[in-house]
Amino acid sequence: MSTDPGLLGERATAPRAAAHPLRAVVTGIGVIAPNGIGTEAYWDATLRGTSGIDRVTRFDPAQYPSRLAGEVNLDVTGRVPGRLLPQTDRMTRLALIAAEEALADAGADPRQMPDFAAGVVTAGSAGGFEFGQKELEALWSKGGQYVSAYQSFAWFYPVNTGQISIRHGMRGPGSALVADQAGGLDAIAKARRHVRQGTPLMLTGAVDGSLCPWAWICMMSSGRLTTAEDPRRAYLPFDRDAGGHAPGEGGAHLVLEDAEAARARGVDRPYAAIAGHASTFDARPGTTEPGGGTGLLRAARIALADARVDPSDVDVVFADAAGSSDLDRAEADTLARLFGARAVPVTAPKTMTGRLLAGGGPLDVATAVLAMRDSVIPPTVHVDHEAHREAIDLVRETPRQMRIDTALVLARGHGGFNSALVVRRVP
Repeated sequence: MSTDPGLLGERATAPRAAAHPLRAVVTGIGVIAPNGIGTEAYWDATLRGTSGIDRVTRFDPAQYPSRLAGEVNLDVTGRVPGRLLPQTDRMTRLALIAAEEALADAGADPRQMPDFAAGVVTAGSAGGFEFGQKELEALWSKGGQYVSAYQSFAWFYPVNTGQISIRHGMRGPGSALVADQAGGLDAIAKARRHVRQGTPLMLTGAVDGSLCPWAWICMMSSGRLTTAEDPRRAYLPFDRDAGGHAPGEGGAHLVLEDAEAARARGVDRPYAAIAGHASTFDARPGTTEPGGGTGLLRAARIALADARVDPSDVDVVFADAAGSSDLDRAEADTLARLFGARAVPVTAPKTMTGRLLAGGGPLDVATAVLAMRDSVIPPTVHVDHEAHREAIDLVRETPRQMRIDTALVLARGHGGFNSALVVRRVP
C-alpha cells in the first residue's frame, strides 16, 4: 500500500482546499467488464440491464460452494504484444487493453509529451494470482528450473502500473495502492493529487481480478461469496434475499489531466471533474466512531467538503452495495443519515458485473461519468425484494432519466477500508 504522506493525511482530515476542486478533469475512459468489452459496449449493456455473471468456466468450480463470477470473455491475441504474453498475468493483459483505450479516447500520446509529464497510479488486490499459481504448480511438480523468471514481477500488485508506464513511456509519478474495493478510488484520488501538484496527465484506476482456484479459496475465506446457483440471484444488494456477492474481473482506467493543460492541447469538453475525495478506516470492533457515525459516513462528509458541495447538491449515489444484510443495512443507514430518507437516487450497476476487487470503484466512477454525459442513472438489476425501501431510493431494473451534475461514489474494502469520491460536471 502506498505510504504517500498526503494520502495518509486525507484518511484522517479534510484535504487542504488550496487547489480548485475542478482542476483535475477526466478526458479518457477505458473499460473492460464482464458485460462489455470497451466503454460504449459496457455502457450499452449496463443500460439494457445485461449481466455478465454466470458459472465459472476457467476452472471447474464443482468442488466449491461458490461457483458464479463475472468473467471477461476476451481473446487478447493481437490486442497485447506477443512478447508480453509469457511475461504477464491475464489481469495485466486486460489492464493494458483498458489503458490503451483510455489514452486513445483522450487523444493523448505520452511518448510525445515531455519527460516526466505523464504518470500512472493503479490499484490492485493481490497481483497476478493466476500466473503465480501456474508457476507454483510447476515448482511442485517439476522443480525450480521450470519456474518462469517472470514470476518475480508478474504476481506483484504494482505490476500493472509498471507495465503500463513502460509500454507508453510514462515516466512521471508512478505507484500502486492496495485497499480492496476502496483502493480503486484511492488510486484516482492520488492521481488527482499529482495533477494538482503539476503533473499534466495521469492514467489511473484499476483492472483487477483473479479467477483461479488459489484466489478463489482466498476470496471464499471472507465468508462473503454467494453460494447461489442462479446467476440472477447471485448478487442482491439491498434485497431481503441478499446472501453475499459474486466476484468478478475487470474495471476501468481513466485519463486525468490538468484542466488548463487539456484545454491547451485541444480538449474542448472533458467528461467531468474529480472534485473531492476522502478515505477512512472503520473503528476497531467494540468501539464507536466519534459522534456515533461510521467510517463510511465520515468519508462521504469529508469528500463532499473537499468538493465544496452540500449533500443537497448530490444527484446520485453509486453505492458500495456489499450484498450482505449487515453491510447493506449499514450503508443504507449511512445514506439516510447523510441525505435524509430516500432523498437522493441510489444505484449499484455492479450487480451486472460482480464485485471486481480494486477494479470495482473505478468502474463505478466511469459509469458515473457516462451517466452524467447522457443524463441517465443506470439500474440495479435483480433486486426484487427491497430490504431498505424506507431509507434509500434504489434505482431498479430500468434506467432513470435525469440531469446529473454531481455524483458520489462509495467503496468499502474488506478489513475496514472506506473511500468516497465526488464527480462533478464541468461548467
